[in-house]
Amino acid sequence: MEVHAHTHTPRKKWTHYFWEFLMLFLAVTLGFFVENQREHYIEHQREKQFINSLFNDIRSDTANIAKIIIARSAKERMLDSLSLMMNSPRPLDFVKQIYPYAVYAGRTLPYRFVPNDGTMQQLKNSGALRLIRNRPVVDSISKYDINVRNMLGQYAVEENQIEHYRTAAAKIFDALVFSQLMDENAAVVRPAPDNTSFQSYSSRELSEWNYRVYGLNGINKANRRDLRLLLKQATELLEILKKEYHLE
Repeated sequence: MEVHAHTHTPRKKWTHYFWEFLMLFLAVTLGFFVENQREHYIEHQREKQFINSLFNDIRSDTANIAKIIIARSAKERMLDSLSLMMNSPRPLDFVKQIYPYAVYAGRTLPYRFVPNDGTMQQLKNSGALRLIRNRPVVDSISKYDINVRNMLGQYAVEENQIEHYRTAAAKIFDALVFSQLMDENAAVVRPAPDNTSFQSYSSRELSEWNYRVYGLNGINKANRRDLRLLLKQATELLEILKKEYHLE
């Protein structure tokens, strides 16, 4: 029987295994580093997208707030004029102006700030706020959002004042005249007719109405004050975002 000799493979030195391990370790480490950098890049791009969108939302907010501040100043003047005319010796002399003013006194929508908060809600609800790494920016955004929520909460108080005003006004004004002043979109487009009058009301009912107008004027001034503060904060937040993210 023929015997075959076995070929012996020379044993590898320990340095060979060391270099194999080192190369594998470096490959895994480099892969981890590259993946980590890729995730950081993606998150940074998402952060920039959110900031740009938030910046545009807040810039739109500032324009809306400024308009509503002007509208509330006009409402204050209107309420003052309405009160003066109703408490004059001859309120019927001003009846054509009083009725349109009385309609506007009971409205809230033209004077209400509705924030553009789509990006803000997405940041909060999706947990994406963590993508913003600049802590002062996060704090400023959170503070602005809190003040916006507080501002919206005040509208419930104003709506309550409006309901009290409408109850008092129902004892003085003719609702059929109100309907004649408005078009199909509920906009006041004409003065009261020549034959317009008031309901028969007592001095006590007029006093109650005066008190409700006073309440409307007070909450209107308070909301205008808070809107001015919110506008200042929004403007400062825009400046921070411009500086930190080089926005225009």
